[in-house]
Amino acid sequence: MEPSARKSFNENFSEAKYRDLLNKLNSGLPAPVAFRVAETPVFIPDAFRDQLIAAGEEIIQTILQPDFKQLTENAIPEKWRIPNENNHPHFIALDFGVCRDDAGNLAPKLIELQGFPSLYGFQVYLSETCKEVYDIDDTWQPYLSGLDKDTYLKLLERTILGKYLPSEVVLMDVNARQQKTVVDFHLTSQYLGIPIVSLEELREHNGQLFYEKEGEVLRIKRIYNRLIFDEIDNDPKIFDKVVDIRKPLDVEWITHPNWFYRISKYTMPFLKGDYIPVSRFVNDLKQLPENLAGFVLKPLFSFAGQGVMIDVTESSIRQLKDPENWILQQKVNYAPVVQSPEGGVKAEIRLLYLWPDGDERPTLAINLARLSRGKMIGVRYNKDFTWVGGSAGLVK
Repeated sequence: MEPSARKSFNENFSEAKYRDLLNKLNSGLPAPVAFRVAETPVFIPDAFRDQLIAAGEEIIQTILQPDFKQLTENAIPEKWRIPNENNHPHFIALDFGVCRDDAGNLAPKLIELQGFPSLYGFQVYLSETCKEVYDIDDTWQPYLSGLDKDTYLKLLERTILGKYLPSEVVLMDVNARQQKTVVDFHLTSQYLGIPIVSLEELREHNGQLFYEKEGEVLRIKRIYNRLIFDEIDNDPKIFDKVVDIRKPLDVEWITHPNWFYRISKYTMPFLKGDYIPVSRFVNDLKQLPENLAGFVLKPLFSFAGQGVMIDVTESSIRQLKDPENWILQQKVNYAPVVQSPEGGVKAEIRLLYLWPDGDERPTLAINLARLSRGKMIGVRYNKDFTWVGGSAGLVK
């Protein structure tokens, strides 16, 4: 994207350096990274960085509206509604496709958003390792809002730990140590000193939660939640085997699970602006657009691109059994702006916000990039391609 940095990187790139990147990444981890890491970082030019920041701010203003909870009350499936919800999400992730406007200039377009954590730990490690292996100038950083590594990690700590000791906060997911994102779990544990606990390891007594460490039973006061309910939805008897976390337990959630639904595809129809593709709830459509080829169908309650219909027809819409759980969204045409040895590659930039208790608003803290040559961003659409996968977005 940034032409001079891209030219310099490509001229000095070699497969040996890429192998070195993967070796260095994996050598410092308990297990190899389970997803594809791209060969290159994304060098984000200043003007596009500023557009991303402006686009993110427009969306944050919607989330800050006093009636936002009221607008999104129907987003939460009743069976996954958790009591004791707090007043704001602690994490916000905004995914923007890198596109071109009518004049041919770079322009961001919102793809999705989520009120849920992302790779807040891994991006620090990936960016540092990338810069070391490829000898990238230290003026290029993944951080935003004037943060550097130290101030970023302090903000992350303040968000996740709050007033509690690391031993009182657990990072929790179902089968946590088998998740593809376990690399991020390990790094977060390393940076903050918090333990990784699987859902099945939680213990309850009188409404309080506990976990065991080296034979000692410890009280959990905060859960850094990485569990997405879709992952346990296909097991109707799950809470016969583990603690029913839907109960009014004496524990704080970081972030509360209800925010996963409030800030999601459900939010898209409420957003307006130059950076927002037209989105409508299917059950609200009075008339279908004439150019259906210019739209995609997205299920509200899914993640990682599952269930998305790229080639939409009138028949596929009419056949939906639950149109209230789908949105029709204008297609975003990614531009192949990252030059690789085999041609242009599409890119997506995820802005990652942190919102610790006590702050009036979220802080845009760091970003990540994903590269694609398939129909969509994501592993299942990019098999057998090179110069695709997770990456570091670097700005000045």
